[in-house]
Amino acid sequence: MNNKLRITFGMIVLNGEPFLHYNLRSLYRYAHQIIVVEGACPGAASVATHDGHSIDGTLEVLKKFKEEEDPDNKLIVVHASDDGYLDNFWPEKDEMSQAYASRATGNYLWQVDCDEFYVEEQMDRLLAILDHELPDAVSFPSLTFWGGLKYVADSFYMISDNAREFHRLFAWGPGYRYKSHRPPTVLDMNGKDTRSKKWLRACDLERLGIFHYHYSLLFPHQVYNKVCYYQGRDGEKIAIDSWEEVVYRRLKKPFRAHNVYQYIGWLERYNGEHPAFVELMMNDIASGTLSVPLRECSDVEKILSKRSYRLVTIVLRFWAKILLTQPLNFLFRIYKKFIYVLRFKES
Repeated sequence: MNNKLRITFGMIVLNGEPFLHYNLRSLYRYAHQIIVVEGACPGAASVATHDGHSIDGTLEVLKKFKEEEDPDNKLIVVHASDDGYLDNFWPEKDEMSQAYASRATGNYLWQVDCDEFYVEEQMDRLLAILDHELPDAVSFPSLTFWGGLKYVADSFYMISDNAREFHRLFAWGPGYRYKSHRPPTVLDMNGKDTRSKKWLRACDLERLGIFHYHYSLLFPHQVYNKVCYYQGRDGEKIAIDSWEEVVYRRLKKPFRAHNVYQYIGWLERYNGEHPAFVELMMNDIASGTLSVPLRECSDVEKILSKRSYRLVTIVLRFWAKILLTQPLNFLFRIYKKFIYVLRFKES
């Protein structure tokens, strides 16, 4: 890694297996620091221990990595009690992200979830861009993998709301502050949003072939944990439960594929590359080195084999992109706000 760049990777994690070990290994050679903030928010208590920790071996993985694979002492692990939360539960993800940001000593802060990976060759090219152009913020175009490495999910939410643009990388230094997790926002020493300065957008990176690979909907147990968190956070237990059972497990509504289920979504076939450590993880699962239940995807193959489904997704993608243009995007946002207010009043 270029000595001028000091990248602090910040990760919040609860039940990060099987991704965590592979992700730490993938980041290590690029890292000045890797700060992992482990634990649960109250909304995720149903998939945590009574004192707010992971239940899947995440703590053991962090300990073992620290002991066996951290010769340069880059890994720092933070728990809620370290920041004064005596019940060991984090109030929310804002506080978890602020915990790694407050410990960052790099000149860039790179937010990473344990199920987010990058292709090494693409990272090398991005580091060269950082070194040469010194942007204040970088947002990535994202690919969301669904049920297996051969399928991606897309939706009106991802396209028309620009939700494929993941804000992940920020300039960092004395006086900088991590403001919020949704959306990830970093303020400079003058309180100015780094995205209001020199900002590399997702569209810029997409032209360069640099992507964020998001495996958030890959494994059934992982989707279940995600659903449990959103039940506790948003109070939408029935709706999100229904999405997991009807859509993710049984694919009965193939046009609601994305977990932001209020929007039309769909599946597409993916034939591109994957990060090397993701390929290694899947090979370890296939060989039995790791025991991780996979989703059986014959139903996905059946859906994608239908010409009618593929044609409809082409039309939907076209209309979603049309909604990005003005004034349609402005009208679409008014419509969404109206629907949100209506749902709130009905509840």
